[in-house]
Amino acid sequence: MVNYDNSHIIALTDLINKAVQDVIAEYAAVGQAVPSLDTLYPGPFTVPEDTPTRLTKAVQIIEAACAQLSHTVAPPGSVMVNHTEPACLIVVTEARIADLLLDKPDGIPASELATCSGLDAAKLTRMLRLLATKHCFKEVKPGVFANNRLSMKLLSSDPVSSIVCLQTDEGLRGSAYLNDTLTTPCETDCGIPFRRATGYSFFDYHKTRFPRAMVGWANVTGKGFLAKVYPWASQPADSTICDIGGGNGHISMGLIKVHPHLRVILQDQPQVISMAQKLWATEHPVAIEQQRVQFVPFDFLKDVAVEGCDFYYVGHSRLKRDWPNAESELILRNVRKSMKPSSRVIIHDTVLRDAVRTHGVPSNGVNAEFDFAPEPLLPNYGFARARTYELDLMMMNLLNAQARTLPEFIELCQKCGLKFEKLYGAGETDLVEFSPM
Repeated sequence: MVNYDNSHIIALTDLINKAVQDVIAEYAAVGQAVPSLDTLYPGPFTVPEDTPTRLTKAVQIIEAACAQLSHTVAPPGSVMVNHTEPACLIVVTEARIADLLLDKPDGIPASELATCSGLDAAKLTRMLRLLATKHCFKEVKPGVFANNRLSMKLLSSDPVSSIVCLQTDEGLRGSAYLNDTLTTPCETDCGIPFRRATGYSFFDYHKTRFPRAMVGWANVTGKGFLAKVYPWASQPADSTICDIGGGNGHISMGLIKVHPHLRVILQDQPQVISMAQKLWATEHPVAIEQQRVQFVPFDFLKDVAVEGCDFYYVGHSRLKRDWPNAESELILRNVRKSMKPSSRVIIHDTVLRDAVRTHGVPSNGVNAEFDFAPEPLLPNYGFARARTYELDLMMMNLLNAQARTLPEFIELCQKCGLKFEKLYGAGETDLVEFSPM
């Protein structure tokens, strides 16, 4: 009798079964069942940094193992052509279909949605049916659609809708020209696929969507981890954190709400600082009244940061990933000039993991504690973390920028006089700590 080795898929089903039981147990611990896709209730665990660690791990294992299992057993051709929904997502999000369906549990005919949105009824029906087939929206009767848990994230009031639009609009425009940019270089586009596609730099093309998209990305990946994973509580009273290019300061605001003994100096362009002052006056006026926050306009490509701060926070997706190496070096050098010997730089961004298991061997000689997925999953959690690699490619297509591995971060910072100290896992992102050399 021939012995066929199917241990690889049996191991995946074992991982799924164990992880599902962990999910059920965590929901039972708060007196709830796992919500179905049909409900509009988001569930008790919507904030990544407040989600139990066991549940977060179980969800990652389920996402990774289910995708790896389906990709293993399905015909390869069917896997490779199963990526047609992004074009539909941008249409329904821009048309605010989810908004039109709000508080309509019985659904609305696609023909009526088309009339309200100005779209072709037959084509909208086909797009909504494809999305419903992938569990975004629900077809309650033939041609009649309603919201579900997933489509609720497309509401115009939810910043996640902006990151969806960024990925499916500007992101797709750039990716369509990636091959052309690589194979037929042209000086006029600076090697940037998005500029090849549109004739514009990304920030000249769309100035309003990107900041809100980054808020959506921070909500998905867990902006509140900053306050949780670094030992802020042990820092002396009145320790200063300079938020470099901090936008409206929503990340550092969350930090000092949890750790009010800290002080924040928010630095960004003058027009951004003006908007930030209005936000803080509304959302956290006590910080202004007690002088826990200071607003200092500057241009991080030209100006040196405020001198002598205890920490310089380089927020996730706002700087390192959004700028090529030359500009990133300039930004960090302008920070390094302001540091005192005890200062620390905290880079909050995604540190990309290799997709190969090294069995405890440090990557490129760098020794850091990483959370590796259990075998036979890919060590970087595969599909469950794919969006971080997709965002890396999107930044390449839009800005000629990149996410980095830990050795790449260390190499970049060493050029700027910074020494690696420690990596702190922060959900789907990381805090990377550096000191002056």
